[in-house]
Amino acid sequence: MIISLLGFALAGLVLPSLTARFGPRMFVVAAVVPATVFAWLLFQIPAVTRGETPTELHPWVPQLDLAFAFRLDALSLTMALIVTGVGALVVLYCARYFRRGEDGLGRFSGVLLAFAGAMFGLVVSDDIYVLFMFWEATTVFSYLLIGQYTAKRKSRGAALQALLVTTAGGLAMLVGVVILAVESGTTRVSQIVADPPQASGLVTVAVLLVLVGALSKSAQVPLHFWLPSAMAAPTPVSAYLHAAAMVKAGIFLIALLVPAFGDTPGWRPLLVGIGVLTMLVGGWRALRQHDLKLLLAYGTVSQLGFLTVVVGYGTRNAALAGITLITGHALFKATLFLVVGIIDNRLGTRDLRKISGLGRQAPLLAIVATLAAASMAGLPPLLGFVAKEATFTALLEDAEHGAPLGLVALIGVSLGSVLTVAYTARFLWGAFARKPGVEPAEFVHEHVDFLISPAILALTSLGLGIASPLLDPLFGLYADTVPPLSGEALAVSSEAPDAVHLALWHGLEPALGISAVTLVLGLALFAARTRVSAIQSRVPSLIDSARGYSRVVHLVDRGAVRLTRVTQTGSLPIYVATILVVLVAAVGTALALVGELPGSFRIWDSPAQLPIAIVMGVATIAAARAHKRFMAVVLVGVTGYGMAALFALQGAADLALTQALVETVTLVTFVLVLRRLPSAIGQDHGRRHRIVRAVIGVGVGILMSVVAVVALGSRIAEPISLKFPELAYEGGHGRNVVNVLLVDIRGWDTLGEMSVLVVAATGVASLVFLSRRSSDMPRLGPETERPRWFAHRKRMAQAPIEATASAGVTPDGAAPSQEKGNQRTPWLLAGKTLAPENRSIILEVVVRLLFHSAIIVSVYLLFAGHNIPGGGFAGGLVAGLAFVARYLAAGRFELGEAAPIDAGKLLGFGVLFAGGTALVPIFFGVDALTSTWFEAELPVIGHLEFVTSTLFDIGVYLVVVGLALDILRSLGAEIDRQQEEDHGDESSPDDGIPGAHEVNTLSHTPDEPTPDTPDTATERSTR
Repeated sequence: MIISLLGFALAGLVLPSLTARFGPRMFVVAAVVPATVFAWLLFQIPAVTRGETPTELHPWVPQLDLAFAFRLDALSLTMALIVTGVGALVVLYCARYFRRGEDGLGRFSGVLLAFAGAMFGLVVSDDIYVLFMFWEATTVFSYLLIGQYTAKRKSRGAALQALLVTTAGGLAMLVGVVILAVESGTTRVSQIVADPPQASGLVTVAVLLVLVGALSKSAQVPLHFWLPSAMAAPTPVSAYLHAAAMVKAGIFLIALLVPAFGDTPGWRPLLVGIGVLTMLVGGWRALRQHDLKLLLAYGTVSQLGFLTVVVGYGTRNAALAGITLITGHALFKATLFLVVGIIDNRLGTRDLRKISGLGRQAPLLAIVATLAAASMAGLPPLLGFVAKEATFTALLEDAEHGAPLGLVALIGVSLGSVLTVAYTARFLWGAFARKPGVEPAEFVHEHVDFLISPAILALTSLGLGIASPLLDPLFGLYADTVPPLSGEALAVSSEAPDAVHLALWHGLEPALGISAVTLVLGLALFAARTRVSAIQSRVPSLIDSARGYSRVVHLVDRGAVRLTRVTQTGSLPIYVATILVVLVAAVGTALALVGELPGSFRIWDSPAQLPIAIVMGVATIAAARAHKRFMAVVLVGVTGYGMAALFALQGAADLALTQALVETVTLVTFVLVLRRLPSAIGQDHGRRHRIVRAVIGVGVGILMSVVAVVALGSRIAEPISLKFPELAYEGGHGRNVVNVLLVDIRGWDTLGEMSVLVVAATGVASLVFLSRRSSDMPRLGPETERPRWFAHRKRMAQAPIEATASAGVTPDGAAPSQEKGNQRTPWLLAGKTLAPENRSIILEVVVRLLFHSAIIVSVYLLFAGHNIPGGGFAGGLVAGLAFVARYLAAGRFELGEAAPIDAGKLLGFGVLFAGGTALVPIFFGVDALTSTWFEAELPVIGHLEFVTSTLFDIGVYLVVVGLALDILRSLGAEIDRQQEEDHGDESSPDDGIPGAHEVNTLSHTPDEPTPDTPDTATERSTR
C-alpha cells in the first residue's frame, strides 16, 4: 500500500512536465497508475473475504505512537476499489475531454493524480492522525481542482468556498480525533473501533465533533451549498470528487465508526434527521434546475443525505444496504456526470431548455445515460435497485421491532426516493427528449472512445445488479461488524431479525411494494412538472445556506476592514514601537515577579571582547543617527561582523563563518533595495518623538541584557549541549557539531527552515515581478543588441570608447577581433550592456578569474563541513556571493551567463531532494533522517569517508544558492529590466542611465548622485 501511495505521488510530480509536452494524450498513461492499483486490489478480494486483513506498518514517530499504518478490511477495500477504479476511468476520460494547449493542463493532471493518492491513503489508513492528514490533503487538492479555471472569478470563489467549509469542519474533527486517541490510549483506528473508550460526556463530544467534519465533507444541510457551487470545476472533477470520491470521505468515516459509536447519545437522531432533511432539500432543489450539471449536483446532495441515513443508522442490515448504496451511487453518478461532460463538450451547452432530440442523434450516449439513471431511480436489474430494496428492508425491520426512529427514517427516505425518481426523469427528458418549439441539437459525432469510461461504469452497475449475490461475501463481512438491531429496538425486543443477503429478487415483499409506490409517485411528480414548477416558484427558500455563508463572509470582511483601520495606521515606527513596548511590559513584569538575580556576573571571557563590544555599540549609535540610508546599512552591518568576531573568539569558527557570510549577503540585499529608495533618510524619521524612541530603545536594551543574565544564571541542571560533541561523532559520524546538528540531530528543524527560505524568496519575487514570475534569465550571445537606452548614451560614451580602443581593448572588454564579423561571444560581457563610465575592467577580470575558484571553495565547504567549519549553508552562501560578484561587476546579462537556470526550480528541487533523502531511511526499517557512513581506501586520494547526511546537506546547499539567485533576479535583474523599460522610450541623449545595472559599487555609492549629464561623464572619463 505504501508503494501504491508512492506511485501516486511520483505520478503527480512527473505528469505536469509530460502533459505540457504531450498534451491530453498523457492522461492515457496517467490512468495506468490507478488502474494498476485497482488490479492489485482485485487480487486482495479472496484473502479479505476469507477473513484475512492485509496490513502494513511503517513507524513514523514512535514516541507519539504515530506510524504509517495501513489496513485492508472489507470496508476499506471496497472504498479503495471505488477510488482507484472510477479514478482510472475518469483520468482516461480526460484524454478526450481536454484540448491541447489548455491553460494549466499539466498542473491539473498532477493534482488529479495526487488527489487520487490522498483519497486512497485516507480509506486504507489505520492511524487516526495519518487518516486526518490525508483527509486535509483531499481538501487542499479539491480546492486546486475546483479552481482549475483560475481566470474565472466564479471558479476561484467556488474553490475558496469549498475550502473554507470543509476546512472548518476538519478543524472540529481534529479536536474530536485527538480526544478519541487520548481516551482510547491508541492511534490505531482498528483498535479504537474494536475496543472503544468507555462512554462519557467527553467521548460523546469527541464523536459529535468528528461527525461535524464528516457532515461538512459530505455536503449535508446546512453545509451543502458548497457542492453545487463546486460545479464550476471541469466535469471530470465533478464526476470523481463530487460523485465517487471526496464527498464519500464523510460517509466512509461514518461507516468506519458506526460499529463502535452507533449507540453514542445523539449519533442516530443527528444522522437520521440531517440525512432525511438533506435528501429532501437536495431532491426538491434538483427539480428546479435547468443546468444538467446543477441538476446532478443537487441530486448528489440528495443521495448523500440518503447515504448518511442508511450508513449511520447502525444496524447490520442497514450497514449492508449502505455499503451497497455507496458502490451503486459511485457508479451511476460518475456515469451521469461524464455523460453531461460529453453533451457540454459536443453541444456547447448544458441548458436542458436548449437541448432537443439528442437521443436520436446520439443513441449510444442515451443508452449509457439511461442505464445509469435507472440505477439512480432504483429500477431493476441495476445495482441501485438492489441497494434501495436492502435499505427499505433494513429500516422496515427495525421499525417493526419497536424503533420509532426506524419508521421516521423509512418515511423520510421513501419521500426522498419519490423526488429522486422525479429528477431522474427530468434529467433524461431534458438531455435526450424532443421538445416542442426547440430546434434539434446539432451533435458533433467524433471519437467513440469518448464513451468508453461512462459505458464501462454503466455496464458495471448493470452487471453488479444482476450478480449482486457475488458481492454479499465481501459486503457481508463489514455488515457483520454492526449490531443486528438499533438500541431502541433492542430495548423493546431482543429477537434479532434475519440477516439480509443481497439479491436481485427476494420475492413479493413490503420493500418491493415501497419501491413500486415511490416509482409511480415520482413519475407522476415529473408528469406534473409544470404545476410543480409553479408551486416551487411560490415557496420561499427557507433553507438558503449559501446566502448565510455570503453574509458571514461579508461580516468578517467588514470587521477585518474596521479592525485594520484602527490598528494598521501605515506607520512602521508605530508598529515597531507597539511591539517593543508590549515586549518590555510583558517580559519586564515577569522578571519583576522573579525578584531574584544571580549572585555573580562574568563581564567577559576574553579581554578582546571589550573592544569589539565598544565598536558594535558605537556603530549602533551611529546607525541610529545616520542621515543616509546606505551609511545606516553599513553601520548595522558592522554590528553583524562584530557578532561574527565574538563567535570566533569563543572558538565557534563555524558560527563565525556563517555569520560573516550571512551579513555580507544581507548587506548586498539592502544595497539592491536601496536603489529604489531616496538616498537620504527623511527628516521626520529622525526628529519626531526622539525622546520616546530613545526611551523605548534603551528600555529594550536593558531588558534583553537582564534577560540574558537571568537566563544564563538560572541554569541548575547540566545542559544537554555538553553531550552534543559525543552525539555528533558517535551518532552523526562528524566532528563539526553545528553541521551535524543541522543535518542529522535536528534535521526536521532544518527542513522547516528551508521551507521558510523558499517562502521568503517567493515573497520577494511576488513584490517585484509585475505580471508573472519569468523563469528566463537574459543571455548574451553574438547577435545580442545593446539595450534601447544605450544609443541615448552614445555621445557621452564616445570618449571612453576611444580611450579603450587606443589601449587595444574593445568596448566589450575583449581583444579586437582580427576577423570581420566575428561571431564569438566576448569573454567580458559588460561592454554590450553597461555604459563605459560605469565599468571597471579590473573588477570584471578579477571576478571572472575568481568566480570558478569561489564555486570550488563552496563545494569544498559543502562536503568538508561535516568535520570542519562549513556545510551546505555556508557553502551555498559562498556560491551565492560568487554570483553576487558576477552581477555587481557586469549586470544582469552577466548573471544570466553565470547561472542560466530557473532559481524557483532550484529552490523547489533543493527542498524535495532534502526531504526525499530524509525519508529514504524509512524504507530500510529505521527512522527518518537516520544516517550511516561509508569508508574506503582509494588510490591517490587515500582514506575517504562519506556520511549519508551529506545528501541532505546538498539539498540545503541548493536551497541557499537558489535563494541567492532568486534575490538577484528579483531585486537585481528584474529591477534593472523595469528601469530600462522606464527609460527606454526617452530619446534625449542627456537622459540618465537607469540605475539598475549601471550602478558599480566600487565607483560610487547610492549616497552619491548617479552620473546624469554629459559634462559629468566627460569629467569622469578624463579623471
